Amino acid sequence: MKPLPDRRGYFGPYGGRFVPETLMAPLEELTEAWQEARRDRAFRRELADLLSTYCGRPTPLSFAARLTKHLGGAAVYLKREDLCHTGAHKINNAIGQCLLARRMGKSRVIAETGAGQHGVAVATAAALFGLRCRVYMGTEDERRQALNVYRMKLLGAEVVGVDAGSRTLKDAINESLRDWVSNVSNTHYVLGSVLGPHPYPAMVREFQLVIGSEALLQIRKQHRSLPKTVVACVGGGSNAAGIFTAFVPYRQVELVGVEAGGRGTRLGEHAARFSGGTPGVLHGTRSYILQDQHGLVAETHSVSAGLDYPAVGPEHAWWHDSRRVAYVRVSDGEALDAFHLLSELEGIVPALETAHALAYVAHVAPRMGQGEAVLVSLSGRGDKDVEEVARLEGVKL
Repeated sequence: MKPLPDRRGYFGPYGGRFVPETLMAPLEELTEAWQEARRDRAFRRELADLLSTYCGRPTPLSFAARLTKHLGGAAVYLKREDLCHTGAHKINNAIGQCLLARRMGKSRVIAETGAGQHGVAVATAAALFGLRCRVYMGTEDERRQALNVYRMKLLGAEVVGVDAGSRTLKDAINESLRDWVSNVSNTHYVLGSVLGPHPYPAMVREFQLVIGSEALLQIRKQHRSLPKTVVACVGGGSNAAGIFTAFVPYRQVELVGVEAGGRGTRLGEHAARFSGGTPGVLHGTRSYILQDQHGLVAETHSVSAGLDYPAVGPEHAWWHDSRRVAYVRVSDGEALDAFHLLSELEGIVPALETAHALAYVAHVAPRMGQGEAVLVSLSGRGDKDVEEVARLEGVKL
């Protein structure tokens, strides 16, 4: 498989650029700036330096000894993106795009956020580079992620609550696109996942590829071989794309993306695009979308704000159809169980997004051989989710 989409931004039949005419010029400007920057040694050197000295890369690969013993079977390794500055993989992309925005002469950045980690990461990068920052966030996500809302404000960002639609990530993206249309001259939209119109899916994946590049070297050194399976949660899909891309050429490695199975199988009860969705266009790109028989985008549900989105990145759609990546679903309850399991056995409180991937590992690792390894993208830490988990379990803080 080619590591990049074609020149029009397509991964097979998915991707592309479905936007108003007013956004075609800024998208072309962004595409050209990104292509120039990725060829510029000075840009790559500055980005690498910031990822090292500011973000804390490389992140370690941790062997989860007690979890491995508890599950039996395969050795479980955790790629520790939770140890990045701000607590998740989102900072990799935010630093890259804000560095690009500065290169383009933009004085202002905007972003959408669901779980809040992308918003915090963009607010952090904007503060570092002296850029004005506005973050759009659905009011339901603001409730679930109040800590991250305050963190963004501490970092100098303006947080705008979106009270339309489901009041979650989908609606925050809608408002971000409206803002960008009105302010293209001085504003760059720091899209947070492998979503949206070309060049975002490929560009964001490239900024997140550092996860997989490090993990590939680390697992070979620590386990002395490639893993049998690589697992990552998939909302929009940036942490998964970042780790999967490095392993795609190794056909013997199974790649598994874990979606939000929510509280049921009916439309509106989950956010599992590959088991309930169909191809369509949303937010400027063609991919799998949860929609009704009339083509209207469906409501979604997940205990995790970061997975609560009705579409998925177009490259994931291509990987699904070409059968390079298997996509499965994990329920709210299973994710909550895994949230507690890792916390109690390893002293690592995972993000609820990551807990979905861990729940799948808890299911399959016992059936694997003891000489085999399963590698998990631990995409973020769970500080942001503690209050919501406590509320769901009837604990008053």
